[in-house]
Amino acid sequence: MYIIDYIIQKCNLSENKEKIVRNLFWAVLGKTVTLLGSLFVGIIIARYLGPEQYGLMNYVISYVSLFQVFALFGLDNIEIRETAGNLEKFHTIVGTAFGIKLILAVITMAAIIVTSIFLEADINTTVLVSIYSLSVILNSFTVIRNYFTAIVQNEYIVKSEITRTLVGAAIKVILLLQHASLTWFLVAYTFDWFLLGSGYYVSYKNVVGSITDWKFDRNYARYLLRESFPLLLTSAAVIIYQRIDQVMIGQMIDKESVGYFSVASRIVEVLIYVPMILVQTITPVLVQKRKESESAYKTKAQLFMNVTVWSTFVVAIFTSCIAYWAIILLFGSTYQPAVPVLQVMAFKSVSIALSTTAGHMLIVEGIQRYAIFRDTLGCIVCVLLNLLLLRQYGIIAAAFVAIVSNLAAGYLADAFIPAYRHLFVTQTKALALGWKDILKLRKLRK
Repeated sequence: MYIIDYIIQKCNLSENKEKIVRNLFWAVLGKTVTLLGSLFVGIIIARYLGPEQYGLMNYVISYVSLFQVFALFGLDNIEIRETAGNLEKFHTIVGTAFGIKLILAVITMAAIIVTSIFLEADINTTVLVSIYSLSVILNSFTVIRNYFTAIVQNEYIVKSEITRTLVGAAIKVILLLQHASLTWFLVAYTFDWFLLGSGYYVSYKNVVGSITDWKFDRNYARYLLRESFPLLLTSAAVIIYQRIDQVMIGQMIDKESVGYFSVASRIVEVLIYVPMILVQTITPVLVQKRKESESAYKTKAQLFMNVTVWSTFVVAIFTSCIAYWAIILLFGSTYQPAVPVLQVMAFKSVSIALSTTAGHMLIVEGIQRYAIFRDTLGCIVCVLLNLLLLRQYGIIAAAFVAIVSNLAAGYLADAFIPAYRHLFVTQTKALALGWKDILKLRKLRK
């Protein structure tokens, strides 16, 4: 906090810019702590449980995550938009959104358990799925997170998330020292959602007031559902091609293979953080440049994409080269089959950098309404290729499919959508010639 106060004081920022900088600071801090905490916990639990049990745990989490999107119903962004534009009605907005999410969460939880009973021959897996499905209901408290996001007060959100990360990690370390079973670890992961929801609740109570002031409005609920339905379709497509690979590996190969794939994915999550930070930092600059001049915006956007893609590419090459030592040192020799998966999956970060930068440009330009077609294509490619290749080639195929499906959604789709064709050109230039701008990071901020 002293550091950010010092920076703001030295820069002599306006009140509005100060608010944005503070918000960005807390967002980056929260993401960093959560990411490092998740990696640390993932490493110690993976070493303790071994590939098969760790794979089963990640299979359960991914299975529930596929259904989670229906409980959220694309409401988050709509709630943020509505709250930011009608702050005087926030009791009704937040209360109605919470009511909708709670009802959908109960229905979704029932669907998760029922489908697991029919799909899983192993009753133990169904029990684990049932335990973790409680997280769907606890996730309803994200309405509080959305409220603080709408009023640009990330500080309260991040403090709750950091507390959840640290307390959750401590609980899992205690379970490890007690030689607990997989079931208890999944209970702990479910409890993480309780910790997060409790943190949001405490922050809201201290800063705003009691949640008993929330109001549920049926007519407004119908409006929110209509507005959020298109985003539900987009979110469903995204979550399917981002999470279904581990579920399909568990169904078509075995849970041990999920374990190998999961440890590679853990490391890739850290790599993806590189383009995410660049995107969060530079997007406000792009917005300002577009207001000043269209040509200046295009030049800056091209430089933005070039630097983001190629800096990520350099990191991916380095990670691929040290994949053997990274897996062995972090997760142990029992996870050696994950080495070739990481060597390939490292380049998923490049495909995500390419698609994420374009995605933020869509928002800056206000043409995001066609994004559903991008995500649907990625979803179809992911499912079909995994069905065709997974049994024959194993998890290495899933690694390649993860990259191809991201490229299909975030790059190739732009060539077929007229409104996005200029982005396809920008992306192609970045891939072919962007390496020339790799050392121009400082110019992005000007």
